[in-house]
Amino acid sequence: MNPENLLNHRTQKCSLGCPILDRVLSGGIPCNSITEIVSESGCGKTQLCLQLLLASQLPVSNGGLNSSSIYIHSEFPFPFRRLQQLSHSFRSSYPHYQNPCDKIFVRGVQSAEELLGLLDRIDSLITNPPSQNPPVKLIVIDSIANLFRSEFENTPGDLKRRSGLFFKISGVLWLKAKKYGLAVVVTNQVVDFFDAGGMNGVRVGNLGVFNTSGRRVCPALGLAWSNFVNSRLFLSRNDEPDGSDGGFRTRRRLQSSNNEWVNEESSISWSFPGSSANLKSNAPQRYSSTRPFHLPDCSQGSL
Repeated sequence: MNPENLLNHRTQKCSLGCPILDRVLSGGIPCNSITEIVSESGCGKTQLCLQLLLASQLPVSNGGLNSSSIYIHSEFPFPFRRLQQLSHSFRSSYPHYQNPCDKIFVRGVQSAEELLGLLDRIDSLITNPPSQNPPVKLIVIDSIANLFRSEFENTPGDLKRRSGLFFKISGVLWLKAKKYGLAVVVTNQVVDFFDAGGMNGVRVGNLGVFNTSGRRVCPALGLAWSNFVNSRLFLSRNDEPDGSDGGFRTRRRLQSSNNEWVNEESSISWSFPGSSANLKSNAPQRYSSTRPFHLPDCSQGSL
């Protein structure tokens, strides 16, 4: 084993498809590591993940990875409609990408054990996708928290088993990220944070305080899981009155703390009227070319 010089380390990054967000992330989502996107429901975690699936197909000169991608979801149903809206916009900007969904492989999982078993058997799909597609360079898991929050009780036995699965899943993801040069993205939820005696046990990097929708929150799954994440992005939202028509404007804020290379914090805010769910498109209701993938000895997902 040879030591790495982290100060001089340069890694490829995948654009988020938004110049503003890419700027705050110094180019996008890094390969060879695990990036976590944390937020409450409705902040845009899935939206960013779907944008990544499309942006990863772009050539390296345009900020992409020139690759296929794998999307593993634990929340049902898979957001076909949202993906088709983004795909319609993507094809408008890049007309030579006639069917970008052909390079996206989708699988649903319902337990942490099923996810672990799936990760152990996807090497052939990563290196040799069907239909002469390029190798996979992006894996998205949306969301990791959903697999643990309902399955385990707050007992010593369950907590020990949960920590063991954290270690196994993160270990497999990290090894595959290093072996194949993957950008691995997982989404996480938040829980309300109660400060007992001034001790902040979930502080990661410089992100000691999270505030969203007027609440003080922290990432779900606790300190055990946070130790396995290389980079953490926190999305927050606040609804503000829009004086122009008496409605509301949603302002979102992205904070970034990179725990692998340097201990720094950067942030940016942006706003737009309404919700991303209100996007309009003349595209079909369903993209049948987005592919569920099936592997031997692995139970079929719902797609």
